[in-house]
Amino acid sequence: MRNTKHTRNKGLKTLLIVMTSLVVISATGMFNIGVLTAGTGEKTPIGSTALAAATPESFADLAERLKPSVVNIRTTKTITTGRQGTFRSPFGEGSPFDQFFGDEFFRRFFGDIPRREFKQRSLGSGFIISKDGYIFTNNHVVEKADTIIVKVSDEKEYEAKVVGRDKNTDIALLKIEPDNSLPIIRIGDSDKLRVGDWVIAIGNPFGLSQTVTAGIVSAKGRVIGAGPYDDFIQTDASINPGNSGGPLFNMNGEVVGINTAIVAQGQGIGFAIPINMAKAILDDLKEKGKVTRGWLGVSVQDITDEIAEGLKLKEKKGALVADVFEGDPADEAGVKSGDVIIRVNGKDVENTHELLKIIAGIKVGKSVDVVILREGKEKEVRIKIAERPERDKLALRSKTSEHFGMTVQEITPEIAKHLGLPDTNGVIVSEVKEGSAAGATGIRAEDIILQVNKVKIYEMEDYEKEMARAEKAGSVLLLIQRGGSKFFVVIRK
Repeated sequence: MRNTKHTRNKGLKTLLIVMTSLVVISATGMFNIGVLTAGTGEKTPIGSTALAAATPESFADLAERLKPSVVNIRTTKTITTGRQGTFRSPFGEGSPFDQFFGDEFFRRFFGDIPRREFKQRSLGSGFIISKDGYIFTNNHVVEKADTIIVKVSDEKEYEAKVVGRDKNTDIALLKIEPDNSLPIIRIGDSDKLRVGDWVIAIGNPFGLSQTVTAGIVSAKGRVIGAGPYDDFIQTDASINPGNSGGPLFNMNGEVVGINTAIVAQGQGIGFAIPINMAKAILDDLKEKGKVTRGWLGVSVQDITDEIAEGLKLKEKKGALVADVFEGDPADEAGVKSGDVIIRVNGKDVENTHELLKIIAGIKVGKSVDVVILREGKEKEVRIKIAERPERDKLALRSKTSEHFGMTVQEITPEIAKHLGLPDTNGVIVSEVKEGSAAGATGIRAEDIILQVNKVKIYEMEDYEKEMARAEKAGSVLLLIQRGGSKFFVVIRK
């Protein structure tokens, strides 16, 4: 009786599996009965042993083999507090009433508050890539740390030093001096990952060491605004605070990503840096401590429907040159504002993000063939790649103007992205001379000027036109944006 019932139930389950598969397959327009085996792209007959193998029964053996090469990272940094910045205006930061509710106001009534220092501790993860103690992690895990302690699988702890770091990709390389040879991770090829592939993450979430989670690759090539070279792997393998810097593995036990970010308001959405990005900069981090990237010397922007229509472009592909920096490689090659870069060394350029990645990966000093669209016609120029400047130096490369003792510059897409601005409208204050008319009103560097005498400012040309009139009048009314606040100021000579 038990055997008959068991056989009947088994047959019913098989029938349900077949029926379910038929519904799915017919919905996709396929008529052969079969499913795709994960990671192979080949159809597997329903009920075969290969189908069962596509979904692992357990990750235990893989996790046991990989855990020894994952490390916990504990950092300590010194935070200084004191009178400076202790008090805040009730009207919010950036309010024109700051001068009445700032530190000076409170000091008169409450006296000085002494400066104090305290230690801030944080946790992260990492993984060993060489037997002599080189470790990959996230830059934000170790940034500004006074001490970095790495705990390996046998519970031994070592003080680590930062060999190299790269803010743009949020990758850091550490080095410890181990007592003996360390277990290392095999590095895979993140380009071979497919959406739907199984992956597992190992790390130190909330201080819970050697935590293993599993999921799939949810998407690839995600741009989340973390930096100019965003190309994240999205996964639903659980990633939490403390997982940062830890490895994401494929089912062959190869690291394919560095777990980096989560969506705070979401569940099951995590992001990892592709390991190929880390491999590409490893030598630079070891030898120079920083990453040297290519630079054309242009400011570029994506092509919208309106821009494509205005330039009479057939499609929205390419990167529009907004500005060419004088004396830089593109300028010397004859590139002009308004050109559209569509190919580099035979590789099509879809948008500005892709152009940045292509140029960043080209060795400094190498010459490349760049195809541009100018007035509807293709033109090829040869450009010798230079070294990309640091962020702060890059911000000073755009056009500047000085009036009333303050220097402003146009807001390029790079500056907007760096400062988290929603667009490039207005101009940004880069310097205010001490004792100047602008300085007397409290204008600061990084203030955004949105209006001049109630005329909206979109770009430097608008600003120059209105400020020329204001200079003659001897005064000007400005609408300033500072952080999340906006307010008017009047400057008089």
